[in-house]
Amino acid sequence: MAKQKFYVVWEGVEPGIYKTWSECQLQIKGYPNAKYKSYKTMAEAESAFERGPNSSPKPIIKKPLLLEEPDVIRDSWSVDAACSGNPGITEYQGVHTSDGSQIFHQKFELGTNNVGEFLAIVHALALLKKMNDADKTIYSDSRTAMKWVRLKKAKTTLVRNAKTERIYHAVLRAELWLKNNSYKNPILKWDTKTWGEIPADFDRK
Repeated sequence: MAKQKFYVVWEGVEPGIYKTWSECQLQIKGYPNAKYKSYKTMAEAESAFERGPNSSPKPIIKKPLLLEEPDVIRDSWSVDAACSGNPGITEYQGVHTSDGSQIFHQKFELGTNNVGEFLAIVHALALLKKMNDADKTIYSDSRTAMKWVRLKKAKTTLVRNAKTERIYHAVLRAELWLKNNSYKNPILKWDTKTWGEIPADFDRK
């Protein structure tokens, strides 16, 4: 059985990351000076896509969690987002603050970092409500996203089109959830300057 490969297309009909060679071929066939390459893992492909076709490989190193600070609530969740360009490929995740283990993850073809941060917080709130956990603290390093959650409205200027329709649908669902649900979970600002990067950080600085 052939191993899974991930194909990065930097220059083609639709630049991006594809999971099959046939999908990749559709983007490069007949395209002048197409630039593409295959990678063994999605993480390597994402890193390469961000760096561009002419850069040297950069090792992906997981940062140690800096939780020595007594003010950090260890029994909590941390959320963060990453965007390859702004707008660009957008993803967000939620992790356990104590050890960085992933709880949820979502990815979108096109979006912005602020939108991803907003969706991450609401995703955490909705999941904790399903779990009947009203006490769990949520950490975010985005003041903008935290404000949008308080307003129950994502004040984004992202253009709505075919590529952003999926993330816009997620935003509308999140806004509707906020309007129809209450929550008691504290949403706290992660003190990056004092504590280092938030445990949910995607390590792409």
